Amino acid sequence: MVVPNSSSNSQPAAKGGMAQVVERNIEALLQRQHAEDKQRTWQDRTADAVTKFTGSMAFVCIHLVLFAGWILWNVGWLGLKPFDPSLVILAMEASVEAIFLSTFVLISQNRMAALADKRADLNLQVSLLSEHEITRLVVLVRAIAQKMDIQEAQHPEIPELAQDVHPERVLDTIEQYQQKVEQQKKAE
Repeated sequence: MVVPNSSSNSQPAAKGGMAQVVERNIEALLQRQHAEDKQRTWQDRTADAVTKFTGSMAFVCIHLVLFAGWILWNVGWLGLKPFDPSLVILAMEASVEAIFLSTFVLISQNRMAALADKRADLNLQVSLLSEHEITRLVVLVRAIAQKMDIQEAQHPEIPELAQDVHPERVLDTIEQYQQKVEQQKKAE
């Protein structure tokens, strides 16, 4: 099956109707993710497992039952001798649990943030490469249009589009605009 395309280099469609390159990229990304998962340390796996469980309804239900039972027992409603009548032990247990759970969550979040940074770096590199390729295409199409005496090649934006984008200049410009906005907010 071939996706309709006017060029002779048309990309054959894969089973799902996508180009094979898309399926290849999906497979490569999944393999990379699987390899990264295998490289996780036991500490990361433990933190992820604890974080996953504590973020579930099973965890909530278990705690509801335990806390309700503890409270009912210690206020005397179950007819049993209270072992924590002031509920101080329950408060201490909950506090210690909260400390450990927040630590596990932070460990998992740090790992996920590192993965997000890697993906952001990849996206930036792909975007920069795409920008470079598009700029080269604009230059090429402009030269072809001029050679064929096509007037649209004289459009005022074309020379601007044919220039390379320098990411450091873009970041500097963004920072300058952010500083202006902050100064305007302070002036108000």
